[in-house]
Amino acid sequence: VVAFLTARGVDRFVALCYAHKPGVARGLNAFLAELCARQPRRVSGLATVFPGEPGAVAILEEGFRLGLRGVKLHAHVQCFDLEDAAAEEVYGCCAANGMPLVMHAGREPKSPAYGCDPHQTCGAAKVARLLRRHPRLRLCVPHLGADEFEAFRRLLEEHDNLWLDTTMALAAYLPGAPPPPLASYREDRVMYGSDFPQLPYAWDRELARIAGLELSDRARARLLAENALAFFGLAGE
Repeated sequence: VVAFLTARGVDRFVALCYAHKPGVARGLNAFLAELCARQPRRVSGLATVFPGEPGAVAILEEGFRLGLRGVKLHAHVQCFDLEDAAAEEVYGCCAANGMPLVMHAGREPKSPAYGCDPHQTCGAAKVARLLRRHPRLRLCVPHLGADEFEAFRRLLEEHDNLWLDTTMALAAYLPGAPPPPLASYREDRVMYGSDFPQLPYAWDRELARIAGLELSDRARARLLAENALAFFGLAGE
């Protein structure tokens, strides 16, 4: 999965992947690190691990030494509870190494194919407790926290170590009620996310909707580039 951002005509890509089972993370991390090394000023990547697999912290720290710039987890696909000890190990590793974490921690979209119920394992209440336990952890929750949009919007006001991304949430694709107007969110804590190339609709659909929003030039620049550059530690590079 690749998220990209655009600022003043200059593209920077952040490549994300997640280990769907134990034993594959090292290979994924090595592949991403090699990909990033080919275009270091254009592509950055995040490490992944399967929470609870043997040597999880060592796998992540090896990825950091290869040049990866954070961690990606998906609590639905990897089927873990946000408050599991295995997940806590990853949070602690990220905080100790100053690395950001992108984690699908909202309850939707859910599927019986996951083998677990995200409404029981994920959600805003669990994220709030996580942020209190790990105040040094920089966390981004994709999809604006679907389906608890308002709860996650409020969490941005309470926690300086939380970010949200817009992936699919502004494209009128996810089921249920739409999120609150983007202008009501904390301007410095929401970033554009694409989920490209794993998209069920045209790659620019969400960008077209963002273009139609009534946002100031400053807010639009933050949404499309500056917030992500700050979150991933890429500003000034």
